[in-house]
Amino acid sequence: MTSPAPADHEWHHILGPDDLPEGRVTTVHVEHHTYAVTHHEGRYGVLDNRCPHQGGPLGEGSIENGHLRCPWHGYDYDPTTGEPPPPFDDAPACFATEVRDDGVWVALPTPSAPPRTASDVVVETMVDFGVDTVFGMVGHSNLGMADAMRHAEDRGDLRFFGIRHEGAAAFAASAYGKLTGRPGACFGIAGPGSTNLLTGLYDAKVDGAPVLAISGQVPSPSRGRGAFQDLDLSAAFNDVAAFSETLYPASDHAELTSLACKTAIVERTVAHLVLPDDVQTIPSDAAAGTAVGRVVERAMPPVADALRDAAARLAAAERPTFIVGAGARDDMAEIIELAEHVGAPIATTFKAKGQISDNHPLGCGVLGRSGTPVASWFMNESDLLVVFGASFSNHTGISSYKPIIQIDDDPMALGRFHPVEIPVLGNAALTAAALRGAVPADGGVDRRPEVAERWAIWREEKARRRVDDKGHGLSAAAIFESLGGEIADDAVICVDVGNNTYSFGRYFEVADQTVLMSGYLGSIGFGFPAAMGAWAALGTERQIVSVSGDGGFGQYAMELSTVAKYGMNLTHVVLDNHELGKISKEQRDADFDVWQTSLHNPDFASMAELFGVDAHRVTTADELAPALRAAFDHVGPSLVAIQQDVTLL
Repeated sequence: MTSPAPADHEWHHILGPDDLPEGRVTTVHVEHHTYAVTHHEGRYGVLDNRCPHQGGPLGEGSIENGHLRCPWHGYDYDPTTGEPPPPFDDAPACFATEVRDDGVWVALPTPSAPPRTASDVVVETMVDFGVDTVFGMVGHSNLGMADAMRHAEDRGDLRFFGIRHEGAAAFAASAYGKLTGRPGACFGIAGPGSTNLLTGLYDAKVDGAPVLAISGQVPSPSRGRGAFQDLDLSAAFNDVAAFSETLYPASDHAELTSLACKTAIVERTVAHLVLPDDVQTIPSDAAAGTAVGRVVERAMPPVADALRDAAARLAAAERPTFIVGAGARDDMAEIIELAEHVGAPIATTFKAKGQISDNHPLGCGVLGRSGTPVASWFMNESDLLVVFGASFSNHTGISSYKPIIQIDDDPMALGRFHPVEIPVLGNAALTAAALRGAVPADGGVDRRPEVAERWAIWREEKARRRVDDKGHGLSAAAIFESLGGEIADDAVICVDVGNNTYSFGRYFEVADQTVLMSGYLGSIGFGFPAAMGAWAALGTERQIVSVSGDGGFGQYAMELSTVAKYGMNLTHVVLDNHELGKISKEQRDADFDVWQTSLHNPDFASMAELFGVDAHRVTTADELAPALRAAFDHVGPSLVAIQQDVTLL
């Protein structure tokens, strides 16, 4: 006969008749709670699984001398009532049980709606500021925040992608921010989970990508007392994050989250929030923060005097050349219109590769160490450089002895490393449009035939390099020629760091693709996780491709399981030469012996197949185009592993 459940309780079947032998303990889960179940002297007991001492899992304990012993600290409790032996009185909650024909039943409190928590306030505020994608790892010190994100995902407010290493999460979030201009987010536990985020966050910081980093933390009462994984995360993140705050019980959780999101968006940088374990689950009825009235358009028109001087100088130039950097990524339409108006060739920094098509009659490709002789020739032959949104990195090598008009919306960027003739503070698009209205159209020199001539010379040289073959794999020129022939014109390409990257900048001719890279940080390993971030941002809207060497891919190759788990429709191209080729080259150039740069690689294609990823191995030139075509046609994650000759660069 079934007994009535106590008031506000419900009966739950938890064990079959023979599931738990006499003298044993087990753990059962009912709804969102965990219970310790004992079988002692013919009776069953159901206790709250948390030991009242320090939360030890009683269901993992054992029955000794008639007592249930906590596995953490040896505290004893009656197996069926939960009562401790005298003089102690701290007992776990105990629940009524009943043995029926089909097994053991327990009367548990009727569940109520979970309370809204501080974590819910944080998540709702993030969402209002445009955070819709989080990459990270759920762990023991961020469970409350993770549960709030789970609720938000159930509502359709955001998506969470669980990764295999927090470094990949930060790179993915950085790529998401670079591509969309909206804050990507990454998530880790206290201690090593958060410190693993730092490299990817530095990438976001130096490249001006908005990213929100969220760290779990040890409980507030344990903080600063040498607890397990207790690190001063605010201090650790002090350099990388423009905003880093810990949320305490009495903090204004909505306001601190609002300030973090505002900082990431407006300053195009990293912001960081630390949530101690106990704070994450504090009940809260506070309103979420809102972006309305807090984030404004930052585009500034140029100062009138500087614009007048720049217009006069540009009008007087006979052979002006434009150089555009990644800071002008969103301003290219107006810059190209101005270039066409005055007949100026356009070269890009490597970070800005793809901002003008190499098929455009005035496009000259990349300038600098990763660049084309087309771009360098026009810079050297110019009588004026007009530079939009570039940092003057030493890798680009913009000639400081040339007369320069520099346009940037950051006053610290103007003349940062050396004086320029005319610094113009203002938004690149607004400044280009204003110059177009102030400068007469070019009336004589048509630079387009000159650009075409220089490209013809370079393409002839590339054709000679494509057929080089020493019997050890494909040349970089052949690889990137084939990639250019098979990839979608509007693909997003995430590139890594190393010889593969230099070769990509030099040989790959962009159509309308968008290129993402670890620019100023130059962190090896960026490419593959970045493709995960790009896929999360665009889904099926555009083809997503990443390119790396074997050194870079090896750092995050286990994320193959992540792309397979979520069915990410992306293709990774790995150039396998069994060597850190760029470092070997630098050792030779510095008159050192080549040392410790060889790599012992698996068959990457076979490895990818083990994860359920479509994979192709290429060892000869005639295999390359078909393999790329098949990978791009595949719906889901794919990999193309290409045997490359490291000497054919």
